[in-house]
Amino acid sequence: MKAATSKSRRSWLYGVALLYVFVTLTPFVWSVYTSFKPTSGVYQNWVPLSRLSVHSYTYILTEFPFLRWFINSVVVAAIVTIGNLVVNTLAGYAFARLKFPGRGFLFFVFLGIMMIPGQVVMVPIYILLVHLGWVNTYQGLTIPFLMSPFMIFLARQFFLGIPKELEEAGRIDGLSYWGLFVRIFLPLSRPLLATETIFAFQGNWNSFLWPVILEQRSNMYTLPVGLTSFYNQYNQYWNNVLAGVILLTIPMVIVFIVFQRHFIRGISTTGFR
Repeated sequence: MKAATSKSRRSWLYGVALLYVFVTLTPFVWSVYTSFKPTSGVYQNWVPLSRLSVHSYTYILTEFPFLRWFINSVVVAAIVTIGNLVVNTLAGYAFARLKFPGRGFLFFVFLGIMMIPGQVVMVPIYILLVHLGWVNTYQGLTIPFLMSPFMIFLARQFFLGIPKELEEAGRIDGLSYWGLFVRIFLPLSRPLLATETIFAFQGNWNSFLWPVILEQRSNMYTLPVGLTSFYNQYNQYWNNVLAGVILLTIPMVIVFIVFQRHFIRGISTTGFR
């Protein structure tokens, strides 16, 4: 009886999961399908497969500075992601393992910063960057985002979960704090680094509000900003718009697929139990 009940419950769970997958994938499949439609068939529910083509993709790649926007997004996302990996990981390690005056108060300040919406500080940061001459530059898009209070908190929780016996063994071998970090903690931090990579890359790859405020020249647009300007001018051509959206999505999907296994392990070992 219990086996039958368990099997029935499992069937219901599988059914709900399949329904959720269907609901989630339907808009994406529709977007991909529409991106291959000819302009004359964009508003038709069904277009024969023989009429589908890659014209929308070739059009936006040849008629607009799409590759330039793509390069800008890659540069910004890569710099910010690498910066976050270095700064957040080291700061999390310091908060978790180093003893220094004011550590608890400073960490409390970081927790308070997490509660402040990013939009609140955009005006003062923008004024500062104007005085520095960093408008329409990569510096303005990257340097203010090289650290994340949330990621520091995540790293601290991860390092607190590593057994102290490993640190004590390293101490016996004469390792300094830096040696402990490089030889013991960093090799064990693969799940943490994968989690930070996905969060940092996704957040900056999809960032729109800050780039649209700071970048005023089209050659410095990132992909989300460039596609929005494209949409505003050609919003009736949904096949072209969705082709750009699909190209914007592909790098993020690749990053998640590469790091998903370590990402899941990172979520399970950073205090979210």
